[in-house]
Amino acid sequence: MDGGVSVVKRAGRLSVLESALREGGEPPRGRVGMGHTRWATHGAPTDLNAHPHLDCTRRIAVIHNGIIENYQSIRESLQKSGHTMSSETDTEVVAHLIEESYSDDLADAVRATLRQLTGAYALVVTSTQEPDVIIGAKVSSPLVVGLGDGENMLASDIPALLRRTRTFIPLSEGQVAEVRADGVRLTDLAGDEVEATRMEVTWDLAAAEKAGYDDFMLKEIHEQPGAIRDTLLARLDERGRLNLDDLRMREDQIELVDKVFVVACGTAFHSGLVAKYAIEHWVRLPVEIEIASEFRYRDPVLDANTLTLGVSQSGETIDTLEAIRHARNQRSHVIAITNTVGSSIAREADGVLYTHAGPERGVAATKTFVTQMTALYLLALYLAQVRGTMFPSDIAGWVDELRALPGKVERALELDAELQELAARFSGARDVLFIGRHTGYPAALEGALKLKEISYIHAEGYPAGELKHGPIALVEPGVPVVAIATECHVYPKILSNIQEVKARGAEVIALATEGDRRIAGLADHVLYVPRTHELLSPVVVAVPLQLFAYNIAKLRGCDVDQPRNLAKSVTVE
Repeated sequence: MDGGVSVVKRAGRLSVLESALREGGEPPRGRVGMGHTRWATHGAPTDLNAHPHLDCTRRIAVIHNGIIENYQSIRESLQKSGHTMSSETDTEVVAHLIEESYSDDLADAVRATLRQLTGAYALVVTSTQEPDVIIGAKVSSPLVVGLGDGENMLASDIPALLRRTRTFIPLSEGQVAEVRADGVRLTDLAGDEVEATRMEVTWDLAAAEKAGYDDFMLKEIHEQPGAIRDTLLARLDERGRLNLDDLRMREDQIELVDKVFVVACGTAFHSGLVAKYAIEHWVRLPVEIEIASEFRYRDPVLDANTLTLGVSQSGETIDTLEAIRHARNQRSHVIAITNTVGSSIAREADGVLYTHAGPERGVAATKTFVTQMTALYLLALYLAQVRGTMFPSDIAGWVDELRALPGKVERALELDAELQELAARFSGARDVLFIGRHTGYPAALEGALKLKEISYIHAEGYPAGELKHGPIALVEPGVPVVAIATECHVYPKILSNIQEVKARGAEVIALATEGDRRIAGLADHVLYVPRTHELLSPVVVAVPLQLFAYNIAKLRGCDVDQPRNLAKSVTVE
């Protein structure tokens, strides 16, 4: 609108916003515009917390992806100096900081603001005082400029703009873009101009959404390091303590918890099994894990001192939804772990812990599995913090270990060439067994699930110690056995189990810790992953297991994104 900023924003789906725009007759008009859909991170998903956010003068508007980690101290400082905040978000402080720095150059004010922020984010800023320009800035989160005919645009990724242009400038780390209808200027954080590198996109929209990968599943496997980083963002307060406000559970309630239930299905169940090990070790609370579809039919014993964790990628899994409803009816406090803001499970739980994996298009869960485990580790450490079962320095050490996981996952992705060779060898297998002990057991379960659901090969995961109680009867010469044999306190036992299956003719593929030479004399094939504490190792081990299943399925001509008979979200019992 002339002389000001017109803002229309709504919580919920885009159709809600479209209806709001139609209510006023003519939609807002102007020379520049920006829109944003964003997951709720700070504050509830409400109209007030939706983007964009304005400064006190209502002349500067900001939208942003990512997390401003030091927003709380900035917010307090701004309020002391007279600024009024109208939302609960971390984004709003950016608008007010720009207001404080602004004189006559919006780009300069943005650069000055960036120097005060800590976090991983991308910003887009506009001001009524310079109505011909939009400023974009990239700090870790992706941002691209689209070069159009008489127009230039900013977006978080290429597919968003493909209907308007095929020419792009991907912003590099720490770059600021001044975008006008007739041109684009790039600078670094110091204000020095940098040369823009253009790229021409020849993919169609479907290929662009896959970012050059053959399949969504492969793309999502490679997105796992970033998804883990995003899930870890903004979980610590400025004193270094874990801060999980959205759990909406008072500390005195947490102190009274005497039992934890985890309810989930499929891959989410495997992440919950990993959480059982972590919670029992760190928090010293008994944990029961239950397939959600069985939970309420066995009359579980719950009360007001029970904590129930419902884990679901979509937040719409009907079995898990019914399980948490049953738990709430028994007065248990319920926390949802989900990837979908505003989903049924998130709404019906008392509190929620979101995994920030981003959209997952492949039916077989990959990045949502590793982010579920990451979120559950955070929850376990938070429970330990509140209940005092660990020293603060120990919790800080574990948080550092979590922060090292993305780099380790990146190194595990480098095993793909070796896994392609193994896939060629075993793509004709009729049966594949996966074995592990301790946290290697849920990793084995997940490896077997991935293989069976996308390649249609019969695969089973077992606790390795159970082999002698029946499953070893399946082992005969040539049967592939995948052994999770990374460094752990039961490592000698898994070596014995490998010898058991080798003695009966199995061909063993071992996942082992870098530097382990002992296992080379026992297994036929060894894949080395970075050294990781045994409680956290399933996150790293998941990657080669996913790639093993993916490469076999591709060789067998299977549709890895849409396996037969399966759906992404199971919404019927």
